Amino acid sequence: MKPMLLTDVNEAPIGEEWLYETKYDGFRCILVWEEEEPILKSRNDNVLNHLFPEIIEFCMRIYDRIKPLLPLVLDGEVVYLTNHFKSNFSIVQKRGRMQNKDVIAEHAKHFPFHYVVFDLLKLKGEEQSNRYLKTRKQQLTKFFTAVKLPTTINYQDGQLLQAIENFEDSEMLLQTIRANNGEGIIAKKKTSKWVSNIRSTDWLKLKNWRYITVIVNKYDKGNGYFHGGVYQQGTFNEVVIFRHGMTDEERKTLVTFFQNNGTKRQETWELEPSICVDIACIDFDGSKLREPRFHAFRLEINPEACTWLQMQRQLLPIPNNVQITHPDKPVWPEIGITKDGYLHYLQMISSYLLPFLYDRPLTLIRYPHGAPGESFYQKSSPEKIPDFVTTARIADTNFILCNNIETLLWLGNQLALEFHIPFQTIRTEKPTEIVFDLDPPSVDEFSLAMQGARQLKEICDYFHLQSFVKTSGGKGLQLYIPLPEHAFSYEEVRIFTEFVCKFLCKQQPDFYTIERLKKNRQKKLYLDYVQHAEGKTIISPYSTRGNNKGLVATPLNWDEVNEQLRPEKFTIPTVLARMKDIGNPFRNFREIGEKQDFKSVLHHLRNS
Repeated sequence: MKPMLLTDVNEAPIGEEWLYETKYDGFRCILVWEEEEPILKSRNDNVLNHLFPEIIEFCMRIYDRIKPLLPLVLDGEVVYLTNHFKSNFSIVQKRGRMQNKDVIAEHAKHFPFHYVVFDLLKLKGEEQSNRYLKTRKQQLTKFFTAVKLPTTINYQDGQLLQAIENFEDSEMLLQTIRANNGEGIIAKKKTSKWVSNIRSTDWLKLKNWRYITVIVNKYDKGNGYFHGGVYQQGTFNEVVIFRHGMTDEERKTLVTFFQNNGTKRQETWELEPSICVDIACIDFDGSKLREPRFHAFRLEINPEACTWLQMQRQLLPIPNNVQITHPDKPVWPEIGITKDGYLHYLQMISSYLLPFLYDRPLTLIRYPHGAPGESFYQKSSPEKIPDFVTTARIADTNFILCNNIETLLWLGNQLALEFHIPFQTIRTEKPTEIVFDLDPPSVDEFSLAMQGARQLKEICDYFHLQSFVKTSGGKGLQLYIPLPEHAFSYEEVRIFTEFVCKFLCKQQPDFYTIERLKKNRQKKLYLDYVQHAEGKTIISPYSTRGNNKGLVATPLNWDEVNEQLRPEKFTIPTVLARMKDIGNPFRNFREIGEKQDFKSVLHHLRNS
């Protein structure tokens, strides 16, 4: 069984007969589920179970729920979700090239994939493909609800089978996808039937094209392709090979320019950097622009302006509804990061940062002239705010909530460099996590924080509590214990935090202190449990800090907490590099929190 295929369009069709979905950049797969272990089949009918063991293992864990509804056939996409509307294809592609079972298993631990389902083809062995799409969608929602699986996409969700969300407004969806740097949208006729291996005009795809300015430097007469690139640290770096998208006249003009001004070597003409063009593409795979098409000549542009940094910005444009001022303003001059560089960081890290900001009243620290420098705290929202910003009034303060990428960039444009958050959301009066702040006297005694974090982890392990650790972005470390939502009061949590801190001080009085006054701490590691209270805040994971190095409050894997750990390692550039290498150490934070058995810990402490 091969999937039904889509037809490319330049505009989304409008009308009540259409519904719209997010287009995800992954591997199109049919899931055939007849026995306990389902089979994932590619569009070429190859079995992919070995490539995506986390999806297969998840399916087998929920087999008892699914068993009464078998045989089952689903149509969907295997994706690596970076937000609700985007799959990172370079990570999908990397997994697709893996062969070693252990390498795949290790990759699955750090970069778990989802199977996003958008069609139901067989249920209880009964064929569904000949029914209208709107009926199949209703059946799909009913099926996912019955087996307690998500009916909307959540990239943080440990439920690795999720049903795609359907939209009635194509323009609203497209605007959201562009803001989140997704691949595009799909339009489907509600009366369409599912037909194997047919490219149908009932299913249409509209891509979210990005336009990249490159220098054309080579023409291969043998195959008709042009080559283009950008400057990276003074070196010319080829990023595209293209031939499609040009009219006959445009092609003739460019070929003639090469022949009149270039140097011929066998079948290839080479040209000194002199002419720029815009290339439409859907992404960059780390080596080349994906699905490149010629878009326009840019004869007015100086080739020296075609840089790697400009390409990164064009690949990840600022949403149209976010106004940016003075993008070249130095923010961290010591490390050469401008406001535009900071905004690029926020865009890249948003899928890791936003879950910790969502629905939490913000306390911001703004640095109007860059860091380090004059700064001020901001809690209250200004009176005039864009439509995409939401607020929450708590007591006499109208707090800003950072619930989307647009708000994050709006705040970044105001040089809010630090995002401090409370231990609870606006949906609850109870903490959603415990945080121990390990504060050494100075960065020179950072080793104290490292040793303290490891000893705290031993205590958490003793109580069977799963803990997480991050740098503070300054001189210390912070240990997190996620909790189930709406479950435990601050007073109940204080029983644990106070016990742990006083226990450590009693065991090692020369090492730990809970003394609030700095002058009385005597070069010991300060354990701040008093700060964990209602109304108090802590720096958010992945927030930058207003120090001169642009350090980031960075989540770590526990095996990184060793003698080589230094807080100054975690700058904006290194944190972005970590994303590609190790993913997000806090990726399953909330999922683990909901399973955390803190009730047993309280019972033990109250009765000991």
